Amino acid sequence: MWVLSASGCRWLGAAGSLAVAVGGLAAGTLPVREPWGLWVPRGSMVTVAGAVLAYLGLTLLVAAWWRYGRLLADGVRDRILVTLACWTAPLLLAPPLYSADVYSYIAQGAMVLEGHDVYGAGPSVLGPDDLGADAADSVGGHWTGTPAPYGPVFLVLAQAVVRLTGGEIVPAVFGMRLIALGALALIVWAVRGLGGDSRALWLAALNPLLLIHVVGGMHNDGLMIGLMLSGVLLAVRGRWVPGCVLVGLAMMIKSPAAVALLFIGVMVARRDGGVRGLVKGLLLPGLVAGAVAVGATLVAGTGFGWLRTQSVAGAIHTALSVTSDVGLGLGLLVGDDPEPVKSVVRTLGLLAAVVIILVLAWRAWKGRIDPVLGLGLSLVGLVALSPMVQPWYVLWGTVVVGAAGAVGCGSRLGAVLGVVSGALVYETAPSGHTPWYGFVMGGVVLVLGLVRARRVSGAAGLRGGEALVAPGPMERTRP
Repeated sequence: MWVLSASGCRWLGAAGSLAVAVGGLAAGTLPVREPWGLWVPRGSMVTVAGAVLAYLGLTLLVAAWWRYGRLLADGVRDRILVTLACWTAPLLLAPPLYSADVYSYIAQGAMVLEGHDVYGAGPSVLGPDDLGADAADSVGGHWTGTPAPYGPVFLVLAQAVVRLTGGEIVPAVFGMRLIALGALALIVWAVRGLGGDSRALWLAALNPLLLIHVVGGMHNDGLMIGLMLSGVLLAVRGRWVPGCVLVGLAMMIKSPAAVALLFIGVMVARRDGGVRGLVKGLLLPGLVAGAVAVGATLVAGTGFGWLRTQSVAGAIHTALSVTSDVGLGLGLLVGDDPEPVKSVVRTLGLLAAVVIILVLAWRAWKGRIDPVLGLGLSLVGLVALSPMVQPWYVLWGTVVVGAAGAVGCGSRLGAVLGVVSGALVYETAPSGHTPWYGFVMGGVVLVLGLVRARRVSGAAGLRGGEALVAPGPMERTRP
């Protein structure tokens, strides 16, 4: 059947993406006030119809993506960048989808221009006559009084968007989407530079979780990943100083990018060898990135308040955080106030994540695992054990794992991350809320996907299919 071919998957996914965008016009994360009249509520019946259309489109997109991945794993050649363009284009003109975070970004950029301390107050300090007032009124309830947890580099970008658009909410949203599109381009460039083939791009860039949350929702995680992975690419090519500069910039978007410095240090230590190489690897990447962080903060003029706001997101309980859920359950069993027990379990989870990261770094230093793959697995472990987890956080490690070569439906690790990505797209509604039925749909997709992936990987093993992990970028790019 044509629809099961690579070309059919391309157009089926494009139709799904278009349905998500059209449904989002009624059921997306619409602003509270929008003077242009483009993104306004159109009644409950239209909103429900839009949500249904968006969910159906999302299902088409996920189905097309999974089938497309199987074709690539079986050796079918196709123009994956054309497919990526077809799936991305419908989302470019859509309203914010699946999250209201972009309104926080715009409001925080306006706060800088209005002279407010973004690390001491939330968007609620903006008055009705201030720049970004419409965006501030549209910020989600949890975040209206929350200081920015982002670094000064991102605030400079948000400030530039607000300045260029005058704080008008529709042009400002499109300005933030251009940044998200640039982040996607960075990811594609870095994955290809690391030697990734079409199957790597399938997991790292064509991923529906990335498309709806980075392009549709404009989360700055995409920019963090793009800069971090670009820095890793330069380090793999032996240019570790500019690589650390890029990682330092990524840290000034969101702090988890700092994990990449450890694995760049491993590359440096392995290249130079001996005690001198080890000391150089342990110290110099951090010093370079630290200098970038200090310089960026001074240039931005926003102050060093970002050092104290890194934990503000942890105050929110998210159902995807295993440590928060376990801690809450144990706390309710042993007493009336679950918070002390919950705090202890969260801390133990972070300590376990640190141990996992150090073990993977040690194995990479010993040559038992590729450093880029070690970084990807470290970020996956960090997210799994974090006290606050959002669906798009899974992309931190998934994109890097894809770039490292553990890719596609034909590899067990890539298949598992693909199934998890496909399930997590359902967790959040187009409006940005997390309804109970989203977890049900995601759970069904997760179970069915894992069963299917197990059957496919078993069949591949009987055929002498590919190994769990393909050669890493250092092997594939070494002269």
